[in-house]
Amino acid sequence: MRRVLIIDDHPSVGQALELLLSLHDIEASVAASPAEGLALLETRPFGLVIQDMNFTADTTSGEEGEALFRAIRAKRPDLPIILLTAWTRLDAAVALVKAGAADYLAKPWDDAKLVATVENLLELGEANREIAQLREARRERRAALARRHDLAGLVFASDAMLNLLELAGQIAAAPVPVLITGPNGAGKECVAAFVHANSAAHDGPFVALNCGALPADLIEAELFGSDSGAYTGAAKARVGRFEAADGGTLFLDEIGNLPLAGQVKLLRVLETGQFERLGSSKTRHTRVRVLSATNADLRAMVRSGAFREDLFYRLNLIELKLPPLAERRDDVLPLAEHFLAGRARFAETAREALLAHRWPGNVRELKNAVERASLLCQGGEITPALLGLEEAHGNGAWRNLDEPSRDAVVAALAAAGGVVSRAATQLGLSRQALYRRLERYGITP
Repeated sequence: MRRVLIIDDHPSVGQALELLLSLHDIEASVAASPAEGLALLETRPFGLVIQDMNFTADTTSGEEGEALFRAIRAKRPDLPIILLTAWTRLDAAVALVKAGAADYLAKPWDDAKLVATVENLLELGEANREIAQLREARRERRAALARRHDLAGLVFASDAMLNLLELAGQIAAAPVPVLITGPNGAGKECVAAFVHANSAAHDGPFVALNCGALPADLIEAELFGSDSGAYTGAAKARVGRFEAADGGTLFLDEIGNLPLAGQVKLLRVLETGQFERLGSSKTRHTRVRVLSATNADLRAMVRSGAFREDLFYRLNLIELKLPPLAERRDDVLPLAEHFLAGRARFAETAREALLAHRWPGNVRELKNAVERASLLCQGGEITPALLGLEEAHGNGAWRNLDEPSRDAVVAALAAAGGVVSRAATQLGLSRQALYRRLERYGITP
């Protein structure tokens, strides 16, 4: 918002400032008294106020200016205020800067300095408004998601997870197969639990099977059950996961590890809802929604013949792509605090290290690191060393190419004179990307 309110009882000062700013495409309104200025604030929005500090002839107390400053702050605490003063002593102006004024300039002012200060403050104000809008939009979307759906205990703050869960919420009620893809440890089972919790079968069982954790010759028995004597060691009949999940959801993790023989039988169940226990000729029926997950490239496996194409299209009616933790860094600190559960607290250096680390093991690695650190710190403060991150980042200097540290962002803003677009260019980021980092690090320009 490139609109400035000038409050000064000297007409020549107001006119000179209005003309100067207009030459730089900045709209200005002039008020000749504190009362007129406060009234203008009620009628239209401004991005900045330039106010005189002295409105009574033959006095340099500054009491009128201080009262005006505090009145504006009470009405608009987020509005930047530049103080103009012709005093020899600037003690009161400096005190007001400490109380929240954006800057003070001495009369007669330097045109270039005044314009640069106004430009910077207007841009920073716009940045703060955009950050606030992003926060509010995210809060509203998150609140809407929570109103419509059971979050199933999921902890997240990133746009990536919000987008994913909004999509998952849309398809949860339809009893169709869903394929959840993403790296190991990213939380695919948690997403499956969210889909189940918001499905028509949410009151039914949620049964999970890791297809990669069992020998190939036992997977069919696990899926479909077995009669006594079906194989060596099968002393009694056993209920399979499809029977156990009847009326609910069956989650098949690491589906890419399912042997071809098991793939054929799984395809039949998906198509007909019928199966036989191992060692039995009796056909059984089941009403199960199948959710599957993999970190493998199933399309490549189809091309190589390791995975049936018809089964792939059966499972992949809807695909939910869960990104790695490195691509949703806004989730790192909320997840870390969740895993810590109030047993200790993170040092600021530990928080920076958590944000800088790439987490190749994803949420599982983060959880293990936090739980280990909480045990070792014995209720004290958690440091990077306790998280096992000190050596990886070298003497506490946590930097990487993808994610500038908090200190780097602050330094770039300082070097750019507070101009967000310049700081973003210096960091190799877009303005929107820098706004997100300002929000993440809790930096108010």
